Amino acid sequence: MKLNHVNLTVTDVPAAAHFLEKYFGLRNQGGNQGFTALFDDDGLVLTLMKAGEVSYPKTFHIGFAQESEERVNEIYRRMREDGFEANPPQRSHAWTFYVRAPGGFMVEVMS
Repeated sequence: MKLNHVNLTVTDVPAAAHFLEKYFGLRNQGGNQGFTALFDDDGLVLTLMKAGEVSYPKTFHIGFAQESEERVNEIYRRMREDGFEANPPQRSHAWTFYVRAPGGFMVEVMS
């Protein structure tokens, strides 16, 4: 069995989609202010739906595994240069950091 898609409710669909495209290489197959579908190289579909408010549980997040610690560090550096707030990567269950994405959800980047 393979997970086919995940839907995230977000406050800003275009900004969330741009973030996921820019930093994680997801491909946007079109959409609008209220809905869009993004695809990865393994066939996962990540849909984004607009809501006025978003309230995820404190520990909720989506994760993007990277091929190396250096790649995690590079993504962290790029995000910080672009104005995102995140604590530096640290050794936990992996070399990892968390960042709040536009639209109101948390993302983990790890290797």
